[in-house]
Amino acid sequence: MDTEELVIDAFRQLGIEARLLVGAPAGGDLALGLTGFNAQLALKRRSLVTDATVSQLLEEVDGGTLLVVADRVTESARNLLTSHHAGYLDLRGRLALRTGHILIDAEVEPIKERAERVDALSGKAGLEVAVALLLEPEKGASVRELARALGRSASTVSEVLKALRRQGLVDESNRVIGTDLFWQVADRWSTPQTYVAQLPDPRDPSAKALGLGLDDEVGWSTVGSVPASVYGAPVVAREDQVVEFYVPDAATVRRAVTLLGAAPTAASAKASIRVAPVPAVLSHRETPKVRGIKWPVAHPLFVALDLAQDQGRGREILDAWTPTEGTRVW
Repeated sequence: MDTEELVIDAFRQLGIEARLLVGAPAGGDLALGLTGFNAQLALKRRSLVTDATVSQLLEEVDGGTLLVVADRVTESARNLLTSHHAGYLDLRGRLALRTGHILIDAEVEPIKERAERVDALSGKAGLEVAVALLLEPEKGASVRELARALGRSASTVSEVLKALRRQGLVDESNRVIGTDLFWQVADRWSTPQTYVAQLPDPRDPSAKALGLGLDDEVGWSTVGSVPASVYGAPVVAREDQVVEFYVPDAATVRRAVTLLGAAPTAASAKASIRVAPVPAVLSHRETPKVRGIKWPVAHPLFVALDLAQDQGRGREILDAWTPTEGTRVW
């Protein structure tokens, strides 16, 4: 993991924003987001820091406050650094910094040598990172950018990206290579489906408990034939077919069954409800200006992942479909 990523993650644990300065080299300077102070850090990485190391590093720093990142900082070196208005991140779990205006001395999560991740998509974090890359497959993304967007630690995101690169699913800039990543995500995409007897009525006051989010950035989104047809897929959508919703969590599914009633069979259902495999399903959606469509539709990626669950007709549709919006990744 890069030096600056380790430091940014440590400060984030303390509720302090640290950002890489524009134009700074790898392992270069960071700025701390502290009101009223312009705190700039000069980062240095070592395996072991002793008194002799501190003296050498203090001489090397030209501008900014020295912050040493090391696997181990001896007790006397710690005291020497802070007494010279500098700081350290001991990867065993301690962050300290002393300047004329800042005093920090706190425990942080230790960085331990972990077994190398074998499967990039194992766990929910792996799936979230993969989806974020598939949404913008040609862009590439940095560890910090993904960690911030997903609310994940930089160390976890870095681990997932390394595994994706090792498996040949993304390149060195974290751009998606080919279609294998899509199909690996598709293999992990299915979630249990619950059928309900009625569609939600946004005008009904009780529907607020469902968190439909029709006027919000995040909320229920639909997949299936109707959204697929909106994006140009070769599929026929009937007006009377079951509306397929993705919702935030299992609690929402239970509330929906209580308010809308359980359908005895799939044939008698008005809607199906599933928990979204990743939160992005509920934030990447739109309400098309197409007659007869009143529910927000999911991003084409999620419509495609849903179609991929049908080994027969669904995959035939994908073979013949290049979406009118977004990028084809299957």
